[in-house]
Amino acid sequence: MYKSKLGIIETEVAIKSLKDFFERSLAEQLKLIRVSAPLFVTPESGLNDDLSGLERAVSFDTKSKQQAVIVHSLAKWKRMALDKYGFECGKGLYTDMNAIRRDEDLSAIHSYYVDQWDWEKVLKKEERTTEYLQETVRGIFKVLKSAEKYITDLYPMLSKKLPEEITFITSQELEDLYPELTSKEREHTYARAKGAIFISQIGKVLTSGEKHDGRAPDYDDWDLNGDIIVYYAPLDIGLELSSMGIRVSEESMKKQLELAGQTRKESLEFHKKLLAGELPYTIGGGIGQSRLCLFFLDKLHIGEVQASLWPESVEKECEAKNIPLL
Repeated sequence: MYKSKLGIIETEVAIKSLKDFFERSLAEQLKLIRVSAPLFVTPESGLNDDLSGLERAVSFDTKSKQQAVIVHSLAKWKRMALDKYGFECGKGLYTDMNAIRRDEDLSAIHSYYVDQWDWEKVLKKEERTTEYLQETVRGIFKVLKSAEKYITDLYPMLSKKLPEEITFITSQELEDLYPELTSKEREHTYARAKGAIFISQIGKVLTSGEKHDGRAPDYDDWDLNGDIIVYYAPLDIGLELSSMGIRVSEESMKKQLELAGQTRKESLEFHKKLLAGELPYTIGGGIGQSRLCLFFLDKLHIGEVQASLWPESVEKECEAKNIPLL
């Protein structure tokens, strides 16, 4: 029978300690400052993240007759903010992002409520390279390693799980390695073998005719993006902690919108500014706060580290397995 290594109150204290440490370390490593961010935006702004393009945003109207949608993430808003606030090259921002994803398939690692550190920084156009992307990934992994040491020093009963280095692989290389497996099975298998992996080039069609995973065409460059995934033995899965990438240029967004059949978006405010060359070139991503806590605090369910809404069937299942939901 499962027994959490930390009680509920101790867990809440550990969550705060871990988040504070990770946030400070990430900001220092990537040269970021914290800014305030919106919970909702207008549909016509084009700023909401469409994720895979299938998810429905939660919407509402105001007394002043404005329509608003609750964000899925802040991928495009951050780029606009970097321009508006006048950030210099090599500097960036991060924020606490809270979102509602109503169409999420619930599981031990998926919830309707999403909390992550959304970050973005300015780069030069000539820095839009695989080398720059990998250098940034190694910097984030360094922060993950330091966070692991910090929390296990505070709570010695918690386990160390990260390897010394993160392994890089493209989605096509991964398909070539495990052609008989689904994309998720490939992630789990390779993460199990390496401990921590970065799968790049997500969103483009592979030689099989399938995509490794869906990715909206108007924020990440499908040749210069990827996911940080770590192996998590208690659930025997590759656990995605971060989705990130170098953002689209004018050329790559136009190409990707055409491939996705979404050229209608070119008339939206964000897209018009980007296509006109009025926005900075950037790199950015999101790092899941609850998933980070699940991983480092040795939990079995994301509901142990965040307060969310669960169907009665999930509540009963967790109760039977001695999993204390917040």
